[in-house]
Amino acid sequence: MKLGKDAYGHEMWAYFQGKNNFEIIERDDGYIDVSDLPKLYFSKYKDWPEYEKRVLRLVKGKVLDIGCGVGRHSLYLQGRGFNVIGIDNSPLAIKICRIKGLKKVRTMSIDQINKFRSNFFDIVIMLGSNFGLLSSFKKAKMLLKVLYKITTPNALIIAESRDPYKTDDPAHLEYHKLNKKRDRMAGQIRIRVRFRKYVGDWFDYLFVSKIEMKQILKNTGWKVKKFISPKYKAQYIAVIEKV
Repeated sequence: MKLGKDAYGHEMWAYFQGKNNFEIIERDDGYIDVSDLPKLYFSKYKDWPEYEKRVLRLVKGKVLDIGCGVGRHSLYLQGRGFNVIGIDNSPLAIKICRIKGLKKVRTMSIDQINKFRSNFFDIVIMLGSNFGLLSSFKKAKMLLKVLYKITTPNALIIAESRDPYKTDDPAHLEYHKLNKKRDRMAGQIRIRVRFRKYVGDWFDYLFVSKIEMKQILKNTGWKVKKFISPKYKAQYIAVIEKV
């Protein structure tokens, strides 16, 4: 990604420099969402939700952190002695990771994970709703097969998502209907990040229900071992194992 398109990275860099800001997400139907997610991206372990701490206890061996952002999970696991490689397509986020001390980190899209050698990683983490980086039903199946190839026989994927149906917001419900008309999954959102004068490229990000996740995993070599989530919340983490 070119720096001029790295709106997310510029947003992170500004926050890293001590300038409080917000994340602005534009959806392709004109919906705009503003949140204080930069604060979360730089948060410390003590401030993380309990279900996230719980699932990180399952980590073992060599770790691939997909969509590592500014490295909060990778740095924590590295500090615990794990061999971690973080990847993100934001050059500025990767620069922050290196400054903060992450030893193994690459500017890399999820589409490039086939560059890793076979049978290498023991754990793949996709926290922060990063199951969404799989983009679509068809692409998710393809990338999960690649993840099967580059992981060891007893590997796990720890992936976070959000059930898109657990909402009563009319704007989101209307978008679900629009997606179905376009032959897309209801939670397959097309978005871009804006920050000051920077505007990122459009990309697809996928939110799925637990049932939909199981459907995506079918015939990829993976299955859900268990779900971990706060009670009555849309957010959840799936622990995924090889069939």
